[in-house]
Amino acid sequence: MIQQMGAAVSASDIKKYSQSVHWKEGKFQNLETTIMELKAHKIPGLIYKQFFTNGGRRPKGGWELPVFDKAQFLKGDAEISFVWFGHSALLLNVRGYIIFIDPMMGGNAAPISPFPVPRFTGSLLSTIDLLPPIDLVLISHDHYDHLDFHSIQKLKSKTKKFVTALGVGRHLKKWGIADDNIYEMDWWESHGEDNIQITYTPGRHFSGRGLTDRAKSLWGGWLIQMGNEKIWFSGDSGYGSHFAEIGKRLGPFDFAFMECGQYNPMWHQIHMYPEESVLAALEAGVKRAMPVHWGSFALAMHPWKEPVERFVEEAQKRRLDFVVPRQGELIKLDSELREEWWCNF
Repeated sequence: MIQQMGAAVSASDIKKYSQSVHWKEGKFQNLETTIMELKAHKIPGLIYKQFFTNGGRRPKGGWELPVFDKAQFLKGDAEISFVWFGHSALLLNVRGYIIFIDPMMGGNAAPISPFPVPRFTGSLLSTIDLLPPIDLVLISHDHYDHLDFHSIQKLKSKTKKFVTALGVGRHLKKWGIADDNIYEMDWWESHGEDNIQITYTPGRHFSGRGLTDRAKSLWGGWLIQMGNEKIWFSGDSGYGSHFAEIGKRLGPFDFAFMECGQYNPMWHQIHMYPEESVLAALEAGVKRAMPVHWGSFALAMHPWKEPVERFVEEAQKRRLDFVVPRQGELIKLDSELREEWWCNF
């Protein structure tokens, strides 16, 4: 449990973070005022619903992901393809450059809680053994459903470099990743690796893995650019004016993985409703979108398939091109995937 928590914030860390224009009053700040409407008197009821009720929040029957086929995955070196492992875990082959975004492959999204939040499909840690060498692991922020100790332990021997939000590197260092293999980024900063350029984009969210490190690291999304091709991962975020600004500065985007799921009125400013995910994609200049951050964990009170159902309905209404692949399925970026596979569970 202690290992999972990661590293405490040191005085030298604070000195480093304070150089960022986004560090104010002893912590990182969102670009606009952001609060969580989580009232103390509602917490007991919320805990009870989270851990002791279902109400459609989990599928009636689980499913197994197909066995990862490394040879088939690597055949896509002349194109862009990816595999979605559920939630926000995405393995991309960008014309031969292998990138793993938010590789949380563990079976529990609440590893330090007395009550687990189990993955619908069970742990996927063994899948990491089947993966090819990875050029970049991108970590958007340090929440447990995006940054998992056991996943990092399996990935560190096959990953060339870890690129993370500013402040997340301290956890990786504690977990045995060499300083030279970690690169931290502030919002709007870009970093080149061979013929790939990575830019860290702002979100409206928060960070922290314990009681004393809230907002002591950044949160955001990733732009992956090769030549004129742009793929964007929105990261966890509430709706805000930053989406239009991201589009203005960096867009348009050929494809985007849009946060969609784990929302609630009590924390609406840090997680979008599905209709807002569609709107955010349109405002950012996204040509084709895919909803992520759903389908693996019950971290909110809504039914597990509600995010994708609402996203699809809104995307069709607003004429946003979209895809919704099955978990574990290898697809090309231009694939046409509209099967409502979740209806079978």
